[in-house]
Amino acid sequence: MLLVLTDEEVEFYRRAGRIAAQVRSEVIGMVKPGVKIIDICEFVERRIVELGGKPAFPCNVSVNEIAAHYTSYPEDPSTVPDDGIVKVDIGVHINGYIADTAVSIPLSPKYEDLVHAAEEALERAIEIVRPGVRALEIGAVIESTAKKYGLKPIKNLGGHSLAPYTIHAGESIPNHKDPLSIWRLRDGAAYAIEPFITSGAGLVEEVDLVTIYALRKISKVKGLTQSEQRVFRYVASEFRTLPFCLRWLNNLGMSREELENSVRRLVGRGLLRRYPVLVEVRRGIVAQAEDTILINRGEVLVITRA
Repeated sequence: MLLVLTDEEVEFYRRAGRIAAQVRSEVIGMVKPGVKIIDICEFVERRIVELGGKPAFPCNVSVNEIAAHYTSYPEDPSTVPDDGIVKVDIGVHINGYIADTAVSIPLSPKYEDLVHAAEEALERAIEIVRPGVRALEIGAVIESTAKKYGLKPIKNLGGHSLAPYTIHAGESIPNHKDPLSIWRLRDGAAYAIEPFITSGAGLVEEVDLVTIYALRKISKVKGLTQSEQRVFRYVASEFRTLPFCLRWLNNLGMSREELENSVRRLVGRGLLRRYPVLVEVRRGIVAQAEDTILINRGEVLVITRA
């Protein structure tokens, strides 16, 4: 059966995409050596709201070998370095309909090829998107582009399908020619395509640092302490199952220690999932490019382009 999005759903996606594209263009000029990472995160999240959207996840600002899942924690002192690459990953939603986009900013000319490789891989991947194309075909294009530059795609990261209030909706678009990814892109669906290209081994690993969490499901839960209940109810009401960070819980009026302990206990109970920071295994520098594609009635819309 052919799936078709309503005009209203398409407009929600388009609005989210327009906001994401504008914020992405605005933040590029802000990424300079010495700028605080937390200032970049809060600028992106504030601008999304000012433009009429809501953040679909905390702004990720990943430096050099960090590939994904780093957002600033409260009072984060880290700053943009003098050298390397900074990746800014932005998510916007309108009534749960998500646009996901990312840009890499090289801090030195020696990293420009790495950024160009990611951007070209994204462009070439978008060119072949259509209903029925196999996910592995997209991965093959990304991989061949990386190899042309003498670089590697990160094989255990990739794009993904999107659904209302769900960032990763069950389907993964590989960054290499994965023979297991035989599923086909379908009409009436949204996908984030995001090449990660590296000078390293082409794999990422989790580290101990966690700055992003998400509710596993919205349900009634018994046996929570008062502070755990406050956090759980607020997250369920404000973010549903979308990712969030500790910075977003500051208005609960809890001390940082109480807040961190409550979140840790909710993780231990299995109510919250953690998103550990992902780092290239050989500490190779990583570049990322990302756009969101909407396929509807046979038409391919790149909603995160101006």
